[in-house]
Amino acid sequence: MIDKSIIEKTTAWPFTEARNLIKERENSIKKKGKITLQTGYGPSGLPHIGTFAEVARTTMIVNAISHITDIPTEIITFSDDMDGLRKIPENIPNSEILKNNLNKPLTSIPDPFEKYSSFGEHNNEMLKSFLNKFKFKYNFKSSTQLYKSGKFNDTLILVLDKYQEIMNIVIPTLGKERQTTYSPFLPICPETGKVLEIPVLEILNDKRKIIFDNKGKKIEISILDGNCKLQWKVDWAMRWYALDVDYEMYGKDLIESAIISSKICKVLGKKSPKGFAYELFLDEKGEKISKSKGNGITIQDWLKYASPESLSLFMYQNPKRAKKLYSDVVPKAVDEYLAFINKYQTQDEQNRLLNPVWHVHNSEPPVENFIMPFSVLLNLVGTSNSSNKDVLWKFVKKYKKNIKPEKYPIFDNLVGYAINYYNDVLKNKKEFKKANEKEKNALKELVNDLKDCREDMNPEELQTIVYSVGKKVGYKDNLREWFKLIYEVVFGDKEGPRMGFFISFFGVKETIDLIKKKIE
Repeated sequence: MIDKSIIEKTTAWPFTEARNLIKERENSIKKKGKITLQTGYGPSGLPHIGTFAEVARTTMIVNAISHITDIPTEIITFSDDMDGLRKIPENIPNSEILKNNLNKPLTSIPDPFEKYSSFGEHNNEMLKSFLNKFKFKYNFKSSTQLYKSGKFNDTLILVLDKYQEIMNIVIPTLGKERQTTYSPFLPICPETGKVLEIPVLEILNDKRKIIFDNKGKKIEISILDGNCKLQWKVDWAMRWYALDVDYEMYGKDLIESAIISSKICKVLGKKSPKGFAYELFLDEKGEKISKSKGNGITIQDWLKYASPESLSLFMYQNPKRAKKLYSDVVPKAVDEYLAFINKYQTQDEQNRLLNPVWHVHNSEPPVENFIMPFSVLLNLVGTSNSSNKDVLWKFVKKYKKNIKPEKYPIFDNLVGYAINYYNDVLKNKKEFKKANEKEKNALKELVNDLKDCREDMNPEELQTIVYSVGKKVGYKDNLREWFKLIYEVVFGDKEGPRMGFFISFFGVKETIDLIKKKIE
């Protein structure tokens, strides 16, 4: 059990958020006897890594809450699957199906993957499947299901009753042309099944109906049971009210929407949830990652190249700072994860709460001794030309003779990830430098000095020898260039592993043979 005084003082952001949430929502929480946190998902494209980030970070806050209070918590993962499809995502098969059903609710469009009853259901199932792999605890809710079942009816009636007050909030934020056509309610066309953005002619409060102007033709529709849905900002506020949400994270691009939705929620009669605006993920070009574009690294690719925990670590760190999220960031994230796991074992309670792996593993990080960085492992894959885990384990066992893979599950998985990452990402990027005569002679000197080394020498002794050769062959004033030469000739990269560490694992004889092969 962690000392309460340490929990009260820690600056780890999930605890900071949890403490503020409990304080700000005290009355609401007491009234209903639980804390409700929500994450949103727009299923117009395949589930995106950004959606995972919201659930992962919200789960970290729930874990922090559990160490502060015994009040039950609930995470709602809400899918806006009743939204009309506005554009065709770029990474979807059978796009003609989507093209023929533009502007219809996502749950009314046939599944182009031909697996589920609708496009919306397909993407919802993809999301749930992924979140289940991470063993997240969440309560999935479908917009379509809640609208059509009548769950939202009471709040929709309230929105209708407060129609003008809501219009007064939204209208000033719109352009002049949009002001003339805007309505909080969007009818589902009885003839085409499309979500219509058309102006209101008349409100029939007693009948819970609205008469719309559909290009000169009047449409009279009930606002209940899924016959209408709400515009985004009003919908968000309605959902906060109806589901009694206490906390929700959202991207920095939704700050203005959150402000408007908060005002609407207040008009409906409740205080809006505590919010947390996080920075957006960018691709390698610095552009915002988009579900419809499919840019940046996918969920599936990350899990092919690295552990779920390394992804959670990436999400934990600096949530209010924009970060590039593409394949090149994976090795760094993995090495940071390993370093934090290693450090955790010797930390006191106060520093353990500041260690990201405490939050990544829901306060129970695994214990495993450090073997080698992922970056070194990647170089072992390349230099050994191996696509087999057993071969790579032989190199490791040369350095640590009594090591058993079953006692090192994190590292054993890492070996498989390294093979995948090297073959998919690194292999085709390698550009091996052809050494000139002067450079060849320098590397031959390294070979000669390594011949006098014993196989049981430790990494630091081997590193000293590499340094000494560099100084001897003309790189005394710029050893960085000496190591760059080794990396470019031997590894086909401008950066590489700590050489003493690499040689001790790969083997002295094997390293000699490798260098000789590269300078022949």
